[in-house]
Amino acid sequence: MSEADLTTAPRRNWLHLAPLAFFALLALLFLFRLFAGDASRVPSALIGKPSPSLTLPSLEGLLRDGRPVPGIAPADLRDGRVTILNVFASWCAPCRVEHPFLVEMATHEAVRTGRVQVMGLNYKDEPENARRFLGALGNPYAAVGTDRTGRSSIEWGVYGVPETFLIGKDGTILKKHIGQLTEDSARALLAEAVAAAR
Repeated sequence: MSEADLTTAPRRNWLHLAPLAFFALLALLFLFRLFAGDASRVPSALIGKPSPSLTLPSLEGLLRDGRPVPGIAPADLRDGRVTILNVFASWCAPCRVEHPFLVEMATHEAVRTGRVQVMGLNYKDEPENARRFLGALGNPYAAVGTDRTGRSSIEWGVYGVPETFLIGKDGTILKKHIGQLTEDSARALLAEAVAAAR
């Protein structure tokens, strides 16, 4: 073997390993993004912008304290109260898991005194199933708007359920939480709502 062959042999071995090294680097990058990122903090183009001016019809037949629960009108989100708007569906398993935190949220002093309101947006659901869901787990919502087709939710930038929005007194979207609320994230969201209501 000549001297030239000896110097090119290591280079050829490296070239064979280059695709493997590239793949390993790419896999590490994906793993880092998967585990280091917080999916609930995906940025929304609507943050800092007015909430969509959409009227969402009420959930047919839903009662609270013997009275029909109203739907959601644009003015309801700009009436001087801070709003926590939760997007939910009866068929959504994570919605069931987070629901007790919303029920607890609705008992907070800021909600009871009307400085903060908790509303629901029922997404691509059958009215009977949604009523049964709230009947079984409790209704934390002062108003429930429905979006049977999912078209209105597109205006809200909804990716799926559950999602929760924090809306300021003037209807400006302050925050969007994507995915299931945990006990900690629900408390943090409520604390932000109370601070915004001051």
